[in-house]
Amino acid sequence: MQKIEVLRQALSSLDPTQQQQLLVAGSAVAVGGLLTCYYWVYQGTKTKRIPIGDGWWGAGEKPQSEDEKVFPFQVQTSDEEIQDLYDRIDRTRYTEPLEDTGFQYGFNSTYLKKVVSHWRHQFNWKKQIAILNKYPQFKTNIEGLDVHFIHVRPPHREGQRVLPLMLVHGWPGSVYEFYRILPLLTNSLDSLAFEVICPSIPGYGFSEAPHKQGFDTLAAARVFHKLMERLGFSDYYLQGGDWGAIITTNMAQMKPECVKGLHLNMLTNNMRGFGVLFSILIGRYLPWLVGFTREDVRRLFGSVGFMEKNIYEIIRETGYLHIQGTKPDSAGCGVNDSPVGLAAYILEKFSTWTDFNNRDLEDGGLERKFTLDDLLTNIMIYWTTGSIVSSMRFYKENLKTNIDNRLDNHTGVYVPTGLAAFPNEVRHVPQSWARDRFRNIYSYSYMPRGGHFAAFEEPQLLADDLLQFVKKVEKL
Repeated sequence: MQKIEVLRQALSSLDPTQQQQLLVAGSAVAVGGLLTCYYWVYQGTKTKRIPIGDGWWGAGEKPQSEDEKVFPFQVQTSDEEIQDLYDRIDRTRYTEPLEDTGFQYGFNSTYLKKVVSHWRHQFNWKKQIAILNKYPQFKTNIEGLDVHFIHVRPPHREGQRVLPLMLVHGWPGSVYEFYRILPLLTNSLDSLAFEVICPSIPGYGFSEAPHKQGFDTLAAARVFHKLMERLGFSDYYLQGGDWGAIITTNMAQMKPECVKGLHLNMLTNNMRGFGVLFSILIGRYLPWLVGFTREDVRRLFGSVGFMEKNIYEIIRETGYLHIQGTKPDSAGCGVNDSPVGLAAYILEKFSTWTDFNNRDLEDGGLERKFTLDDLLTNIMIYWTTGSIVSSMRFYKENLKTNIDNRLDNHTGVYVPTGLAAFPNEVRHVPQSWARDRFRNIYSYSYMPRGGHFAAFEEPQLLADDLLQFVKKVEKL
């Protein structure tokens, strides 16, 4: 009776427009009840793992035996490579920006000239290579591809427990995103430390690009499992954002017996279920009824409403996805040939995906969270390896298959899961939505600040959340 009275009071506090909106939502409940029953019956039929499969992505035919050697790797350069970069920068043609546009039309060319001037006259690629090479790097051939990875072991400390952890990056990032978080994970004074493996996704940076069509997140997940097995690990933790979040999720779906825990800083969910639709309609007014917190309401609806914040904003910011998911080679041809074009294309994402409000700033807010040297080091990884086109193709390989037909989208994740929801992530996923896919959530954290590139922007926050999650799983 008390809950009914609370509900009555809540309803009476709504204005007529809100009551009408709620009536529309309520009229769907009867049908929704039947759909919900069907939904839970359907959930029970979902498989708990996806097939591992196999593949060959090297050039030509698959040989009868594979070379499984692991060999050291170091980043190198030459004076000729650097001079070629300078020559191309010096021939750049700029377009004047419109007045008072900030980053609303993309990377502001006035600020771009400042970035390029730093690149040309202050940035020292040889110095940055020394930084890249401070962590041990290796390559090994898996399914026909030379896969690059960083492998950092913690220093020995008496009584400290060491657990294996794989970190997986996304686009348009690289393993360099993890250079600020690596010492926090491997050189900790805590009772727990990590032995960290950071692979480059095939087609990104120092990993060889696939030579055949079809290399998607499922193929990457299988390759990374094989990598961990080759390194002698039978069970391990996973962490990822962007494509890394999807790849590590697939790894947990593929071989759950090997994944001790999954930690993500980008969350995904199915937006088409009745429960999600109902919570969108009613959640702003009666959040507790659909499992929302006040913070969920603030992040989902803001002051502009759900459609503006989650639909129109996503449409405005996903033009790149449609290009790369359909004709990556066409757009990639230009940015692979022009270093300044490449920088503008990639760095715009490091501006907008860090905070949408950066679009109103002439400098895109880039230097609020990053240094130009760090940003340009990531650009140089793409430039010197010529990997921008192959990294863009990853979108087409994952989007050319009907999403509904992908088995991973119909498979729950049953391993212990930790979710870190950063406030400026491109899209917010409440825990009540995440439970549809992630069935064993150990922790869900509303992070106080940060956006899409969590390890790069807020390494301490991400490291602390990851550590607390692992301690819960390990019961420490």
